[in-house]
Amino acid sequence: MISLKENERIDDLQRNNYKIIQDPDRFCFGMDAVLLSGFAKAKEGEKVLDLGTGTGIIPILMTAKTKAEHITGLEIQPGSADMAARSVKLNGLEEKIKIVTGDIKEAVSLFGAASFDVVTCNPPYMTEHHGLTNPEAPKAIARHELLCSLEDVISQSSKLLKPGGNFYMVHRPFRLADIIVLFRQYKLEPKRMKLVYPFVDKEPNMVLLEANRGGRARMTVERPLIVYKEPGVYTDEIYDIYGY
Repeated sequence: MISLKENERIDDLQRNNYKIIQDPDRFCFGMDAVLLSGFAKAKEGEKVLDLGTGTGIIPILMTAKTKAEHITGLEIQPGSADMAARSVKLNGLEEKIKIVTGDIKEAVSLFGAASFDVVTCNPPYMTEHHGLTNPEAPKAIARHELLCSLEDVISQSSKLLKPGGNFYMVHRPFRLADIIVLFRQYKLEPKRMKLVYPFVDKEPNMVLLEANRGGRARMTVERPLIVYKEPGVYTDEIYDIYGY
């Protein structure tokens, strides 16, 4: 029996009957996490690490969508990590997913260098204290680079990956130049990029990226992903990713 705390609820993930515990007052997963779980690849026998896992959405969805042998989720906020661990138990996935409470900046110390085939991350997008009223709030920590920077995420990911391993990230297009520069700086070669547009006639508001540790220089820019056909109506591709 899984106990819920105040303000918590159980949401259906529409995949394999999996569910997730969330607290709207803390932070609920968004479309970016779902899109990353559909973009990321993990083959049979591979070990995956999800950095800043929050409530464990990406490990749970990747268990449904890939043949990864094992997925570890690292989360610095004890409240979120506890929710993630209870969601893992709720779905009976204790043998497939492990939640660890810890700091992204210390991930290599925690797990050891070259210990994962795949690393995923849906990092905070906003730099520093832009528009912040309460830097201590869980939502602020999830959205702003308060406890780790983009460079922390990329440098640690490179060290955590085995040679030839893949890193997957979702971010905002306005940080794309910084991301590519840091990839190259830390020996992660960008291999795939997919821009996500809310509507066909709007600017992209997300970018999905795959980089390979020590790979050769060649990047494929995939066809764009459009989220809405019209206000409130997803495109077929989005419904497919969500599993509806």
